[in-house]
Amino acid sequence: MSQEIDETLLKGIIRDVLNEVQGAEKPVSFGGSSTATATPSASSTSSQSDAVHPVDWFKHVGIAKPGTSKDEVIVAVGPAFAEIMTQTMIKLSHKDVLRQVIAGIEEEGLKARVIKVYRTSDVSFMAAEADQLSGSGVAIGIQSKGTTIIHQKDQDPLNNLELFPQAPVMTLDTYRAVGKNAAQYAKGMSPNPVPTVNDQMSRPTYQALAALMHIKETKQVVTGKPAEEIEVNFN
Repeated sequence: MSQEIDETLLKGIIRDVLNEVQGAEKPVSFGGSSTATATPSASSTSSQSDAVHPVDWFKHVGIAKPGTSKDEVIVAVGPAFAEIMTQTMIKLSHKDVLRQVIAGIEEEGLKARVIKVYRTSDVSFMAAEADQLSGSGVAIGIQSKGTTIIHQKDQDPLNNLELFPQAPVMTLDTYRAVGKNAAQYAKGMSPNPVPTVNDQMSRPTYQALAALMHIKETKQVVTGKPAEEIEVNFN
């Protein structure tokens, strides 16, 4: 049974990834019955347009500059965030995710500054770029699919303060707690890590969708393009 499920998932991933990369008009078929198809969420994601769709709550205001304020935490989002994709893989809106992260930071008495990173789609390197601009030296990286990290300046990109690799288990409450912890790190505190759920079934359930969303994010990477400052308005 498990071998059959794995084969079905693998075929779904291969088909949808090939369709996404090649922009195929006719879906890739392995023959046989139509039961070995990807999940509806993966298929619908692969059919979305890659065109940038500006949104009124997410406004670009120029190249991100190094901060000087010790009471700021930068929130760095991926290159497809909000304007190519608008939800995480479990359909949490990017607007709500940012709202909660910023609320967590502000609850600790600090300020949040949002930037969009273009040089990479890797969450660790997004945060590592952001903390170089953060006045406190602490930054949060958020991929469009929801994977999140807290990082501190002068640490290697993969040497993070906290990592949240399973986007399917990230709730809005978790994102708010991430913001609070990042702010506490920025204040020189040593908070307890944000509790996370380890769901063994999330990988086989969401791996096709995760692959497709990461491809969409990576398509928006622009080598050498500096991060841009983002003004958010949740009203």
